[in-house]
Amino acid sequence: MKAHSIQDSRPHDLLEVAQAFIPLCALKRSYLEYLLQQASVDYVCAGQRLFEQGTCDYRHQYLLDGRVCLSYASGYSESISAKDVLVPLANEMPRPCDAIAETDCTMLRLDSDRLDRILSWSQISDYLLSELSMERDRDEDIAWIKTVLNSNLFYKVPPVNAERILDRMVPQVVMAGEVIVRQGEIGNCCYFLKEGTARVTRRDEKGTVQHLADIGAGRCFGEDALVYETLRNATVTMMTDGVLMRLSKEDFKLLLLEPQVEEVAEEDFASLTEPPVYLDVRSQSEYDQGHLVLAANLPLNLLALKKRLLRLDVPYVFYCDTGRRSRAAAYLLGKQGFNTFALRGGLVGADMQYQLASDTSYLLRDGKVAKG
Repeated sequence: MKAHSIQDSRPHDLLEVAQAFIPLCALKRSYLEYLLQQASVDYVCAGQRLFEQGTCDYRHQYLLDGRVCLSYASGYSESISAKDVLVPLANEMPRPCDAIAETDCTMLRLDSDRLDRILSWSQISDYLLSELSMERDRDEDIAWIKTVLNSNLFYKVPPVNAERILDRMVPQVVMAGEVIVRQGEIGNCCYFLKEGTARVTRRDEKGTVQHLADIGAGRCFGEDALVYETLRNATVTMMTDGVLMRLSKEDFKLLLLEPQVEEVAEEDFASLTEPPVYLDVRSQSEYDQGHLVLAANLPLNLLALKKRLLRLDVPYVFYCDTGRRSRAAAYLLGKQGFNTFALRGGLVGADMQYQLASDTSYLLRDGKVAKG
């Protein structure tokens, strides 16, 4: 595959270009847009250093345009051109090499933890929608739930708790002109706007009321006072009749706590009743770039569709880069009776990122792994 250059392109082209990169290509468009809001596009002159061997910047750095030389302590070096690479440059911490711009370059830089968190949310939302689509009595709610899963609240709680949020919301009918939250009050809940529109205003120190925004279905509000333990910083008034979904402060606080998932390290496998089956829950494109030997790909977003390939009596160890997605997979399938574990710390935390291979792929057959 070839990457795309954005030389002389306009800023709005960045979204289309970013969709080609791995693992950004696994993100739904709305999630990628959210991720890019805090990304930086930097211009580097020929001869400048992008990063230094041994440093830890915890960023995914993609080469949008130009050519970079990667130099290793062993004396090996390679020249990388933007048109030939879709993965982040030397994406290991500490950095395994020096990166020097051979020509003027354009770089896309993303916070690695933010990317991992949004990848988790994107794939978990796909999983939940797949699960809900199999429940006939929830058909009329699918469109609404899809909107909720793309809302601003979901980025503020552990991704594995997405399913629990939907279970704890209580409907509330409201009328036009009704004040839902008032600036300066103590927050005891937050809301999702399911139907109708509302206006957000704020009164400044001089008493002047400022119109901040008009919001519609799918928007969450009132959560900041719960997250940061502060007073309401704005007033929200219904502009039309509508329906809210209310989430109490007590339930919201519970959702900030990640549920317990059984994790294992490589040295723990000997204590299991039988050798476990490794399952890579990253996207297909990430798996193709490199995976553990004898590990099949079971992307987190496809768990609902592919769990039929698993057996209840087989122990499964899920893994991803950091452990965030694999903990979610282990939790979601563990609730359904499967014998699941998450690799503690993910590939990076377990120091297993150097064991990856890409020359052979594996499939699940009768709950076990076989060569593809």
